[in-house]
Amino acid sequence: MPAGGDGIEQFDQEMDQMMRMIKLLASASVIAVAAMGAAPAFAAGTTAGSSINNTATVNYSVGGVAQAPVTSNTATFVVDRKISMTMSEPGNSTTSVVPGSSNQVTIFLLTNTSNATLDFGLALAQQAGGAAVHGGTDNFDVTAPTFWVNTGASVGSATYDPANSVQVTYIDELAADASKYIFVLANIPGGRVNGDVAGVALTAQARDGGAAGTQGAVSTETVGANTAGVDTVFADAAGATDAARDGLISARDDYTVAAPVLTVVKTSKIISDPLNGTTNPKMIPGASVEYCIQVANGAGGATATSPSITDVVPTQTAYDATFGIKINGTITGGVCNADGAAGGTYTAGTTTVAGTLNNLAGGASGTLYFRVTIN
Repeated sequence: MPAGGDGIEQFDQEMDQMMRMIKLLASASVIAVAAMGAAPAFAAGTTAGSSINNTATVNYSVGGVAQAPVTSNTATFVVDRKISMTMSEPGNSTTSVVPGSSNQVTIFLLTNTSNATLDFGLALAQQAGGAAVHGGTDNFDVTAPTFWVNTGASVGSATYDPANSVQVTYIDELAADASKYIFVLANIPGGRVNGDVAGVALTAQARDGGAAGTQGAVSTETVGANTAGVDTVFADAAGATDAARDGLISARDDYTVAAPVLTVVKTSKIISDPLNGTTNPKMIPGASVEYCIQVANGAGGATATSPSITDVVPTQTAYDATFGIKINGTITGGVCNADGAAGGTYTAGTTTVAGTLNNLAGGASGTLYFRVTIN
């Protein structure tokens, strides 16, 4: 130690300088950590199982002479696994279907926002009544639902590609921050009517990843205090039918039947008879009678494509080949107008009249009419 008061003062100054340097080093460490926290990162964060190592160094001098730096031990910890995911329904609209159709598609998007690769088990629940997510009231179930994902060039596409897809029962090895479109295909029972709705909910359950081609065990949360190994914490939000932090995520969609609402009315009217002609004619043998078949599609009904009509001529009458068959006429006040065009066919062997109308959109109507003579 230097002798005298001046020496003591110099020593104190050097100690103060060293303490300032230590404080500066600590501040620099804080700034560095803050800068690391501000760096851009994916939603998943640091990969689970990663080891984070850190050491500190102290530089100082004594008597104006730099001394050898002092290095701390290495502090190490392992990043735990945070499990979270989202499920959405792209398009946010119902799937319009027709009765009796097969392989009708609803689409869901699963995103793994965890910091680890995971498998996801899949399950489809059918709504049991109540309001459907896109309107209407659930009143039937679809049949034979299956799960599909696109493959090859169609991977990542939100459009189902039957030629490049594979049926699955779970999602295999979905990496952190990766997404997968899941296509649910189902059949629509026959006999459903316009406006019927089938609500469905798809649920994905987090499962341990790591073995491609094999569905992992159901992921479970670590109970108790933090351990030295990789712990698991559920961080998922509540889905459509599941709670928050349960390792599940779900979303809802529905199928809505769009069917024609067809009504068919057949009328007859006297045209003439052999005695009175067209003046107040009566339904006597030899009289000419016109049959009109009216087909109407109710407002809001789906388009009826090429409605086909068949009618057997009564045995007590004879088909009037001279008049023929008229199709695609109009209706006014429930009465057929004589404005149809020639068309249709008559088969003598079965005495059957047939004809195909134009497509009938909701609210549209058309007619087929022909004449017979009373025997």
